[in-house]
Amino acid sequence: MNNRSHFSPATLLTALMLVLTPALAQQNETAAAAGAAAVPPAKKTFSQQELDQLMAPIALYSDALLAQVLMAATYPLEVVQAARWAKANPKVTGKALEDAMAKQPWDPAVKSLTSVPQVLQQMNEKLDWTQKLGDAFLAQQSDVMNTVQALRAKAAAAGNLKTTEQQVVKTQTQGNETIYVVESPKTEVVYVPTYNPSVVYGTWWYPTPPYYMYPPAYVYPPGLAFATGVVVGAAIWGNCNWGWGGNNNVNVNVNKYNSYNRTNVSNTNWNHSAEHRGGVAYKDQGTANKYNRGGDAQASKSREDFRGRADSGRSELGGMDRNQMNNQMQNADRRRGDGGANRGEAGGGSRGDAGGSRNSVSGGGGGFSGAGNGASTREASSRGGASRSDMSSHGGGGGFSGASAGSRSGGGGARAGGGGGGGRGRR
Repeated sequence: MNNRSHFSPATLLTALMLVLTPALAQQNETAAAAGAAAVPPAKKTFSQQELDQLMAPIALYSDALLAQVLMAATYPLEVVQAARWAKANPKVTGKALEDAMAKQPWDPAVKSLTSVPQVLQQMNEKLDWTQKLGDAFLAQQSDVMNTVQALRAKAAAAGNLKTTEQQVVKTQTQGNETIYVVESPKTEVVYVPTYNPSVVYGTWWYPTPPYYMYPPAYVYPPGLAFATGVVVGAAIWGNCNWGWGGNNNVNVNVNKYNSYNRTNVSNTNWNHSAEHRGGVAYKDQGTANKYNRGGDAQASKSREDFRGRADSGRSELGGMDRNQMNNQMQNADRRRGDGGANRGEAGGGSRGDAGGSRNSVSGGGGGFSGAGNGASTREASSRGGASRSDMSSHGGGGGFSGASAGSRSGGGGARAGGGGGGGRGRR
């Protein structure tokens, strides 16, 4: 008689599972942990190098002016419209300018910069910089603000950020960090600094240079130089939060905002308005989803239309094609329901903007560009000439008066003969 116990196959299988289950569970947990560790953090749309290059030309602006530029940059098409209007109406200032802005459909942040036309024209001169700046601000607002503080710290260490007749520099301590606050000595006056971003922060730390306010041939003064102060009244109503109370963003001085925009808001937080974005795509997918542009086929097409060649060895930036830009502005106008009366205000004498004057500097003008960008300047000039020729051959943008045609002598006289379009002044 055999004394060995007999086990059924089912019993043996159950026993085997009881033995192996803890080991298998531990193996699965180890594999899951390894998989989680292998997942890299989400890649940001803009690298720190790109942020340094973008912010270098404006990081030393006063906090109020800096905030206004950052907000306005999120509406590149309206920046173009406002710059054209400002160039066509250089003598409209003060209360008359405020009255004129009340009639315009642009975002309040853009309207405000007509009081500082030098800055507005610089943003218009280099639209790829403006669009990328706005995209970076929307996608990585805290990173942008931190970059400003890091650049200011470098400028201070190099002896180029200090209190003068045109600015007041204050420092505050937050934990182990020093916060630099830059203010105008007169709240109703704005002083725009001029400086070489490759020098003012010390030796530039990347192989690729930062963006420049003026062309490479421009001779910068040492340190910071300031243009004559511009009386802006309540027009510049933005300001910066530098991490106080957990914030690191821009805010709104509601008293100034309400005074200039003739309204009555109480919210000090600034919020981007997608309706003023027009057809310009958001570069960051998260931002696009936030403003319901994630699956928009037109947004995808606009991204390609606005993609331009980088300046001298710089990787591709989100540039703007002038013809596409003008078409999108027309479409935006139609959607807003603007009548023909408003069309002429931004047209007229400013038609030369799309041509040769786009790449020239007069006095305090000039565009943001990288060092050694002569080739891209010539390319932009040729592109502007082709655009003017196309407009003339198709008769677009007609309805120009004799006085307007005469004032555009530097922008191509062939445009004066354009027919059709009635009183519509924008293309």
